[in-house]
Amino acid sequence: MIRVRVLGPLEAEVNGHAVDLGGPRQRAVLALLVAARGDVVPVDRLIDDLWRGEPPPRATGALQAYVSNLRRALEPDRPPRAPATVLVSVPPGYAVRLPADAVDAWRFEALVRGSGGASDPAGVRARLEQALGLWRGPAYAEVAAEPWAAAGPSASGPPSTPPAPRR
Repeated sequence: MIRVRVLGPLEAEVNGHAVDLGGPRQRAVLALLVAARGDVVPVDRLIDDLWRGEPPPRATGALQAYVSNLRRALEPDRPPRAPATVLVSVPPGYAVRLPADAVDAWRFEALVRGSGGASDPAGVRARLEQALGLWRGPAYAEVAAEPWAAAGPSASGPPSTPPAPRR
C-alpha cells in the first residue's frame, strides 16, 4: 500500500515505511504528477516546470533518472524491467496511478465533497474533522514557490487548494 502526502511536507510511505524521495527536483516530479491527479503530464511541460523554462542540455535524461529513482522508491518489489504501475509512461509523458485514498489531498477533497449532501450534522462534522486532520502544513509546501504550483485559474499546476486550517 502506497500513501503520498502533499498537505504539508511531501512524504510517501510504502507498506507503512517512509521512503526516500530524493532531492528537490526529484520530489518536484512526484508533486507535479500528484497535482495532475492521474492525468498525463507531457515531458516538455515537466522539463519546463522543473527548470523554470531554462533546462540544461541533458534535462530529458535527468527527468528519466528522477522517474526511475521514484519508481524504485515507490515500487521496491517490482522486478527489473517489469512495467511500472505507479509512475507510468504514457505518451507524451508520465502519470501517477494511485487509488483515490492513497493521496491525502485527494482524500481531503472526497471527504469535503461527500459531506455536502449529508443530512446528519454529526456525520458531516466527523467527515470535515477527518478531512481537516489530514493537513500537516501548507499544501505542496516544498514547491509552493514554483509557478506551476500557484493556485488560480491561470496556473498550469495543481488545482486551487484551500489553505491549511489554523489551530
